[in-house]
Amino acid sequence: MTTADGPRNPQRFQQFVHGMTALVSRPGCDEQSLLDIAEPMLADLIRNDDWLPDTYTKPSDQSYRQYLLYRDPAARFSVVSFVWQPGQSTPVHDHTVWGLVGVMRGEELCEEYTTPESGARTRKAGQHPMPAGAIDRVSPRIGDVHRVSNAGGVTAISIHVYGGDIGATRRHVYDESTGEAREFISGYSNGSLPPLLGPAAGDH
Repeated sequence: MTTADGPRNPQRFQQFVHGMTALVSRPGCDEQSLLDIAEPMLADLIRNDDWLPDTYTKPSDQSYRQYLLYRDPAARFSVVSFVWQPGQSTPVHDHTVWGLVGVMRGEELCEEYTTPESGARTRKAGQHPMPAGAIDRVSPRIGDVHRVSNAGGVTAISIHVYGGDIGATRRHVYDESTGEAREFISGYSNGSLPPLLGPAAGDH
């Protein structure tokens, strides 16, 4: 969905970042209001994929890929593309910040888990399919523990927006058999490579 030189319509993503920057800059904007406003913005972004360069759509046979697309200069939010081969999945994990997950290509499956109480294990609480166009919300307030996988027969791509620099955030993965929580920092599959927009692109 891109030209040889890059995306055909990069303005879509630029507009999304500018909109998110304005939103997180609003004084007194609570999490519920922020998610209510940001969700249709993300829905509009994933309706077309002509803005995403091929560099951030490449899968790997080893594992899913998590590419940084934009990181707010003040780390108030980050935007990431997840790329999955059929059958690939995350471990059961949390986020510790609010987030929106929008499926742009293919189909994913979200398995929800309970938030572990002191001395108790997380347990599976349900699951739901996420076809292209579907959006999920996560946060410690509304439910923060899940496992996501590619549920279809083709490469799937989802766009995630988080309330922080998710690749640098200390989070947890959970062992289903023992209930053990292990701290981790995910980083990004594109490492130190520059994200899709420069660090100050949203500061307008």
